[in-house]
Amino acid sequence: MPVSQRPARSLRVLLDPPNPALSVLLGLQPDIEVVASAMFRPAVALTESVDRVPELLAEDPECRILVLAGSAHPGLAEAVLAAGAAGLVLRDGPVEDLADSVRRASRGESVVDPALEAP
Repeated sequence: MPVSQRPARSLRVLLDPPNPALSVLLGLQPDIEVVASAMFRPAVALTESVDRVPELLAEDPECRILVLAGSAHPGLAEAVLAAGAAGLVLRDGPVEDLADSVRRASRGESVVDPALEAP
C-alpha cells in the first residue's frame, strides 16, 4: 500500500537482513510499513539470527524483536526469549500470521508460533 494511503500510525517493521519478497508481502498490510534501517525507529524488527537480538536491542532498546525460524529445535524458543527477543515466529508461514505476530509483539506480548514449540 502506498505510504500516502497508510493510516497515520503505521507500524514500522525492520527486516534484518533485508528480504525484498517479505518486505513486499508485509508492506501490503494496511497498517505495516517496512523500513530500511533502525534509524527509522521501527516498533518491531524481524531477524533470522538469535545472535542479532542483543545488537538490535543495543541500537534501539524499545524495539521488539521477533526471530524468524523455519523449524523447531529443542530449546530454541527459550534461547530466543532469553536473548531478549519478544518471540519466535515461522519464517515461511502465511503472511497474515506473521503480520498478526508483529502486531502482538508491538503491543508488548511475547509470541511463540505453536508450530515452533518444542514437541
